[in-house]
Amino acid sequence: MKILIKNAKLVNENQIFESDLLIENDLIKKIAQNISEENVDKIIDASGKYLLPGIIDDQVHFREPGLTWKGDIESESRAAIAGGITSFIEQPNTVPNAVTQEVLEEKYKIASKNSYANYSFMMGGTNDNLEELLKTNPRNVAGIKLFLGSSTGNMLVDNPESLEKIFSNVKLLIAVHCEDETTIKENLAKAKEKYGEDIPVEMHPIIRSEDACYISSSKAIDLAKKTGARLHVFHLSTAKEMDLFQNNIPLKEKKITAEVCVHHLSFSDKDYSVKGNFIKWNPAIKTQKDQDALWKALLDDRIDVVATDHAPHTLEEKSQKYLQAPSGGPLVQHALNQMLEHYKNGKISLVKLVEKMCHNPAILFEIEKRGFLKEGFKADLVLVDLNEKYTVSKENILAKCGWSPFEGTTFHSKITHTFVNGNLVYENGEINQEKCGERLLFERV
Repeated sequence: MKILIKNAKLVNENQIFESDLLIENDLIKKIAQNISEENVDKIIDASGKYLLPGIIDDQVHFREPGLTWKGDIESESRAAIAGGITSFIEQPNTVPNAVTQEVLEEKYKIASKNSYANYSFMMGGTNDNLEELLKTNPRNVAGIKLFLGSSTGNMLVDNPESLEKIFSNVKLLIAVHCEDETTIKENLAKAKEKYGEDIPVEMHPIIRSEDACYISSSKAIDLAKKTGARLHVFHLSTAKEMDLFQNNIPLKEKKITAEVCVHHLSFSDKDYSVKGNFIKWNPAIKTQKDQDALWKALLDDRIDVVATDHAPHTLEEKSQKYLQAPSGGPLVQHALNQMLEHYKNGKISLVKLVEKMCHNPAILFEIEKRGFLKEGFKADLVLVDLNEKYTVSKENILAKCGWSPFEGTTFHSKITHTFVNGNLVYENGEINQEKCGERLLFERV
């Protein structure tokens, strides 16, 4: 197939410029003014619209295998392409946990049949699976994930000796969830003393506190510096942690990198009174001061990547009392729209948005031929109309759980087309039922 996109405003590598773009099969064949319309199969007039590289989401939980009543690879990747996300990296806390090579490869098999978007899966670390971690193929697995705070099953890595062995021996990128379990338990005990079993959700950022985050992330960073490990810290949520990261090193040379999630940039503790458990995440959404510090660090490049931590639960599960309601929520369908709202409100430029959601995940994980609008690169693209509104409602939510923290929100931009490997998989609200996702490959020695 040859598809010609005409008159688009391309956003790429700190530039915005009007151009045509020719897709041939799965690749970007040509970027130039006035490409000939002869011998093409489809022409899309993108006048007035912006063409971005497909979003790469470096942290999602798509719940398959074992938790598929919440979501699965098919349903959540469908929601992802409707949100302009063309590649995702999924986490290992499914059931069974992806802590052996056999379980990990089983997830890849499922995705090869069912994923609308490109995919990779993290290998999960435990206190006692170093041998399995060392078998991980750096060419076709994104990295190693360690939970340094509570998680599903046997995935809490809390043995200092095991941690040091992992950091010293694993050469792949190690991504970490940082919350100190001891601090959380102490804070929870105090909350139970005060409220009994009816703890209000407003206590969530007090229980899963700034200190809980800082103690854990600072230890992980100290260990990475000591061992020389390649460390990536997921979903930062506090002002205090921002002092742990540097901005005077090119991303390709950074050994310690950082991610922030859309919800930590968009909500504050003031929103619990209205949204309740529907904005209950781990780490917790904290104060406006924390949110402001996250924005500052994102813009000055201490934080490298914006992601979703998409983690769906059913309405029934989230509607329980605070202590029973699980943490997490669906975000892949609306993350780009929400970041474009921040652009429209003057918080971030379009080129910086593309840097943090497209270029940097590709650089940081060394993803092969994705994340940029370049000739010869995979044709993963998203076309957006910045002048069209739409309102999130139950009827247009694609995540299997059927709800969104943005339900009722009117966005002032619309994703009109998404391409995955040169295939037009989403067009004006319609999903092409063909699943075109491929396993991500990584340019690593």
